[in-house]
Amino acid sequence: MSQFLLGLLSDAGRRFVPYKNWLGELTNPQVLRADIIAGITVAMVLIPQAMAYAQLAGLPPKIGLYAAFLVPIIAALFGSSRQLQNGPVAIISLMTAAALMPFDLGENTSVFIAYAAMLAILAGIIQLLLGLLRLGILVDFLSHPVIIGFTNAAAIVITSLQLSKLLGISLDKTDHLYETLWQLLLAIPNQTHLPTLMMGLGSIALLILFKKLTPKLPGILFTVIITTIIAWQLGYTGDVIGEIKPGLPSFVIPIIDWKDLPALIMPAFMIAILSFVEAFSIAKAVASKTRQHISANQEMVGKGLANITAGVTQGYAVSGSFSRTAVAFDAGAKTGFAAIVSGIIVGLTLMYFTEALFYLPVATLAAVILVAVIGMIQFEPFKHAWRVNPHDGFVALTVFIVTLALAPHLEWGIFVGILLSLSLYIYRTMQPHFAEVAMDEDGTYRDAHLFGMETSPTLAIFRYDGDLYFANASYLEKKLLNAVADKQKLKVLILDLEAVDQIDVTGEEMLTKMSEHLHEAGIEFFITRAKFKVTDALKRSGLYDTIGKEHFYSKRLRALEDIQEKYGDAVDISHLVYHKPVEDITDLEVTPIKIEK
Repeated sequence: MSQFLLGLLSDAGRRFVPYKNWLGELTNPQVLRADIIAGITVAMVLIPQAMAYAQLAGLPPKIGLYAAFLVPIIAALFGSSRQLQNGPVAIISLMTAAALMPFDLGENTSVFIAYAAMLAILAGIIQLLLGLLRLGILVDFLSHPVIIGFTNAAAIVITSLQLSKLLGISLDKTDHLYETLWQLLLAIPNQTHLPTLMMGLGSIALLILFKKLTPKLPGILFTVIITTIIAWQLGYTGDVIGEIKPGLPSFVIPIIDWKDLPALIMPAFMIAILSFVEAFSIAKAVASKTRQHISANQEMVGKGLANITAGVTQGYAVSGSFSRTAVAFDAGAKTGFAAIVSGIIVGLTLMYFTEALFYLPVATLAAVILVAVIGMIQFEPFKHAWRVNPHDGFVALTVFIVTLALAPHLEWGIFVGILLSLSLYIYRTMQPHFAEVAMDEDGTYRDAHLFGMETSPTLAIFRYDGDLYFANASYLEKKLLNAVADKQKLKVLILDLEAVDQIDVTGEEMLTKMSEHLHEAGIEFFITRAKFKVTDALKRSGLYDTIGKEHFYSKRLRALEDIQEKYGDAVDISHLVYHKPVEDITDLEVTPIKIEK
């Protein structure tokens, strides 16, 4: 136990110095130059996106800039991916807004900011603990079908919530998305603000145009500059960002009503898990191209420290951004220093250039979000999941529907998805493939029933393809009992457990009972090809000694040799030995092949 704790502490220590892996590379002028150029390029996208996503979270645009200042720097220093760009993202922003909706925070913006910051701190602490304890594997509960359904639904929700800003319509808060959309539909004929609509549509047109004509350049920045100048020069009457007080964020511990803290834990946990899944998926995609090593636990530590940093610097929960990571990769980022450059530029913007953002139209930020998330809506993955396994397609579709129906409370879609995925997994493993095998003419053992091969009434080998645990132990027991009932002359039963990776106490108890039933029926019971950990579990339980060491074989052929030597002609094993093809032999008499011990 003490060695385990020492190993854990040693591993935890290494989690705080991953930057050493790339720091020395900055002595190469080419690497340094590439990172500086990539960092500047990413910052040009990060600044407008951060302000836009803050509005999606229900926060002032400056909070987005706060969350984009130190966060990229901390995540780059303590994460494992060199190209991953962290900061405000659409889905986590929406989940932040949804998480704080149940709290009666009134119209006091500072209180809302404090709760959002505390949510980020809690999510960061959860991620940090999971990373240090090497529990990053927990994110595997979010299966790919759950992610498919959730991201598509979230993209639709995000898009829908931006329509009011694009039309210049103010809406009251509602508990469900469909209520918001109905309210918007009723307001469109009378409340649409034409200048806002024109500015929003113009921004969308510019974003698409720049993406097509100059994909390598920061089209988002150009759109923001153009629309800000237009709003300034023409006296735009729609909503604008307004005054942002220059200066860097202060380090503060957010003050909330502590009785609300327990209610923040579950939303923080969901944000922590989803934030990591989103970021690590992006990191893996980039690593497949750069061939760089990444670590789930190290990335969890980096994300945890980044979220804690966001919380104590008046920001809100963050994650990895696919679009900004793609920009960094295309711009030639070599190390985490590129993200550090981006964070520094955001800091300089906060200190010296906030006045230039005064006339930035809110409709432009809405357009930035719309164009960014619209590509997330893809229905082909639903079809693909259904083709691979209808269960996965059903999970993806269910998560999609539930998330939309309960939006903006997105966490329920994830809860339902995880529960459904686990339930269907258990259902699928309740009845693994079970077959009596015989040897085919090519020398391989196959399902005798499926391939129409002869079997023996006195000896049978049954193959079981699955783990042996509480959900399927009775299934295997019934299959074996029925097989024995169908073979009234059976003398020897061999159970091939090569495919069994895990066995629990229910499975072990079933094997104990089966060995007793077979012994009472005068049938000798053998187990072949059991993996070490299965055999080890049977030794610890005592079943190995009860059945007898002589009844366990690592190879089926060796078991058949010993059984034939013991029983002679009393058992027929001709269906389990290899016969040469007729054209290869002159003597057509078939005799079993024996191997000398």
